[in-house]
Amino acid sequence: MAYQTTTTTSYGQRVGNSFKGILTGIVLFIGGTVLLWWNEGRAVKTDKMLNEAEEVTVEMSDISKVDATFDGKLVWATGMTATSDSLADTKFPVGSVAVQLERKVEYYQWEEHEKEETKDKLGGGQETVTTYTYEKAWVSKPINSSNFADPQYQSSNFTLAQFDDEVHYAQNVSFGAYRLNESQIHSFSGSEAINLDLDDETMKGWNDEVARVLNVPATQVTTTTDSVGSKYEFVHQQDNVLYFGKTPNNPQIGDVRITFTKIMPQKISILAAVKGDTFAQYKTDHGMFSTIRMGEYTAAEMYQQEHDNNTMLTWILRLVGVLCVIGGLKGIFGILETLAKVVPFIANIVGFGVGLICTIVGLVWSLIVIALAWIFYRPLLGIAILVIAGGIIWYFSTKGKKKKAEAAAAEAAAAAQATPIEPTDTTTV
Repeated sequence: MAYQTTTTTSYGQRVGNSFKGILTGIVLFIGGTVLLWWNEGRAVKTDKMLNEAEEVTVEMSDISKVDATFDGKLVWATGMTATSDSLADTKFPVGSVAVQLERKVEYYQWEEHEKEETKDKLGGGQETVTTYTYEKAWVSKPINSSNFADPQYQSSNFTLAQFDDEVHYAQNVSFGAYRLNESQIHSFSGSEAINLDLDDETMKGWNDEVARVLNVPATQVTTTTDSVGSKYEFVHQQDNVLYFGKTPNNPQIGDVRITFTKIMPQKISILAAVKGDTFAQYKTDHGMFSTIRMGEYTAAEMYQQEHDNNTMLTWILRLVGVLCVIGGLKGIFGILETLAKVVPFIANIVGFGVGLICTIVGLVWSLIVIALAWIFYRPLLGIAILVIAGGIIWYFSTKGKKKKAEAAAAEAAAAAQATPIEPTDTTTV
């Protein structure tokens, strides 16, 4: 059942919070403006860097031997990788000859979720009802439940064991006659499971440790094989998962799940500068560049992907910047709505108007900043965006004047109808 708390904020406190919101709004507005300007420059710089790099890229078709003629050049190459490095986990007897070995730890815990509903009160105060709900879930870190709002769930979380996530990388990965650098090795993807085969001594040790955590006498630890093939009550291994708990198919609070994966050598495609028998980033006039992709791709496909990534990041940062600008304006002028909270109905009207105006002004301001940035970096496109922003301003200003004119005409017509007509005095002869 949900747990609720109710808090009341006075009118004076709300006004005080609004003044604090002005400072936050100013920071958001300035931050959003700077982000929009910087992002446009970053996008242009990245685009120029990719175009410059693509123009000088040469194909290195034979990676079976080191060719000094490629030294310092930006090359595209594709081929198989290999390694003889044996990677091992530091706490568990798990290992493999691989490019990467990973241990991922999850804990079954109670999670607290809260939802707030606010209601304005006559006089400017505010009542906030917070509803807390709880659900069990696998999480990456143990959750401290001592601060949960509902006393029923406080201190309900515990763990049967605690471990950190861990990742190991091979130091030596070959690409034909060449060696991949650290950044390239860390860029590998494509995890696959490591089938566990832990010895009885290790399993018994962990099982006894969990029994001690649960304060269960050792004589109560079973040695019969369960549904997942384990003969221990509190520790189970299946495929690439090591499970601490009684029943993996029915997890309980405190259970721990550890998943082991590896990344094996595979075919890759790279764009990088040759540096002796290894690779480095290529220096262009607009920045450093190198990239790696799993699988076989042409240079054109790889550059297209980089352009697509640049475009996507540009639009994401534009959206964030616009939202910061609009949010900043609402924070600055939100005090107008707060001052009107004495009468909630009036405040709602003021709030709608402030929100609408801040959204329109924020969009126009963002377009102007983007346009000015593009004028600085790419004049033709910048001018086009500036025209669009001007069009929006003209549209809303014209619409406002038209409404005022219509309202004035309506008032004049109403006044004319309300004015009585003086009768004319005529004399018949």
